[in-house]
Amino acid sequence: MLNTRFILLVLGLLLIVEGVFMLLSAGVAALYNEFDLPYHLISSAICIVVGGGLGFSLLKSPKDIGKREGYLIVTLVWLVFSLFGLLPFWLSGAIPSFTDAFFETISGFTTTGSSILNDIEALPHGLLFWRSLIQWLGGMGIIVLSLAILPVLGVGGMQMFVAEVPGPVPDKLHPRIKETAKRLYGIYVLFTFVEAVLLYFGGMTPFDAICHSFTTMATGGYSTKQASIAYFASPFIQYVMIFFMFLAGANFTLSFAALKGRFSKVIKDEEFQSYFWLVIIVSLVVGGVLYYTGGSLGLEQSWRDGLFQVVSIITTTGYATADYLLWAPFLGVIIFLLMFFGGSAGSTGGGIKIVRIVLLMKNSYYELKRLVHPNAVIPVRYNTRAVSQGIITNVLAFIVIYMMIVGISMIIMSIMGFDLDTALGAVATSIGNIGPGLGDVGPASNFYQIPNFGKWFLSILMLIGRLEIFTVILIFSPYFWKE
Repeated sequence: MLNTRFILLVLGLLLIVEGVFMLLSAGVAALYNEFDLPYHLISSAICIVVGGGLGFSLLKSPKDIGKREGYLIVTLVWLVFSLFGLLPFWLSGAIPSFTDAFFETISGFTTTGSSILNDIEALPHGLLFWRSLIQWLGGMGIIVLSLAILPVLGVGGMQMFVAEVPGPVPDKLHPRIKETAKRLYGIYVLFTFVEAVLLYFGGMTPFDAICHSFTTMATGGYSTKQASIAYFASPFIQYVMIFFMFLAGANFTLSFAALKGRFSKVIKDEEFQSYFWLVIIVSLVVGGVLYYTGGSLGLEQSWRDGLFQVVSIITTTGYATADYLLWAPFLGVIIFLLMFFGGSAGSTGGGIKIVRIVLLMKNSYYELKRLVHPNAVIPVRYNTRAVSQGIITNVLAFIVIYMMIVGISMIIMSIMGFDLDTALGAVATSIGNIGPGLGDVGPASNFYQIPNFGKWFLSILMLIGRLEIFTVILIFSPYFWKE
């Protein structure tokens, strides 16, 4: 039987956590003495009161948790966090439309970075900080953060961790899930701090440096400026952000290994090798074409513009220093294809993930060999280890379902009257958690003109993409609800 009381208990405790984090944005509002301070305090109080009411009234509920409870909690917590997280935007009137406030908030928590704001700099500092903070929280995952709470309740959090961080090749840092969560967040906080310091020394204000380090490490892409990173005409700042976007798009277990001095593990990892060389080769191609077609662009700026946009898209961060829709059509096609790759498994990036692409290509190649040698046993190997057929089947199913959702969603967006570029771009960027798309939702535009139904629909795609499809779809399966 489904443990509904425990699900509500966890949601209540997590709401308290969200309310506490809202106090940080209230502190920023107080520091700058701006009008949004009471709205942060009211929103925080609502979260803490509602969460406390749920938590303490159900504290003695049974603590047994299975896969069904884990998947439900993971899916519901993103929705609940977004519904309560929109309160500072909505109550303050900064985003008066409830639909727009929800879209902006779930886009933040899912680290998509798509926005409806036409004048970002008009927002007070407290709301800008909250907008960046929700991406930082969503980056590593709300559930991973909560794993420190569950042991206090006498519950192991593995079911929730599996649902929150799905992937074909799970690689825990530590056999105890609580220790894994601590180490992941330790790396996350360390990288965020180092980047903020470097951005500050590069010329950003402390506020801008902190906000951009939040959204870089989350591969979220929310900026405090309407022009995104193009506002900061500093090669140093752009190279710093390229480096940390690349780190955020890599597997965090490899970052942990590198910090421990185990560089051989990083260098020998097949997914990292594919990720690294894909970024380098595509950036060289894009930079080269920009140099020969960009007119006044010099060699260094052509390389930097190409590298920045490639890293930003493949890691699903979504920052921009140039409008790639104005580039040669050939480059636009490359950028579009990169939207489907995504970062590495175990990163804060979205998309299909590099490891799935690697396994798909390997399996396709070996399938050709099996056709020539039908009696031969040719297993797919990843990092020298044979990959089970179950994982291969999972990867193939994931990619097929992913593309089916993209196709059906594109038709739905087209029915709403959008042209092919806009429909495909909006869908690809939403399910891939990227931010900018194509057509009317390109890097120089936003999602303000999308009708309300379209915003709710794209919000669902963001959630499906962030939880890697299976977690959300499973809940709608009749098998999920059978005892």
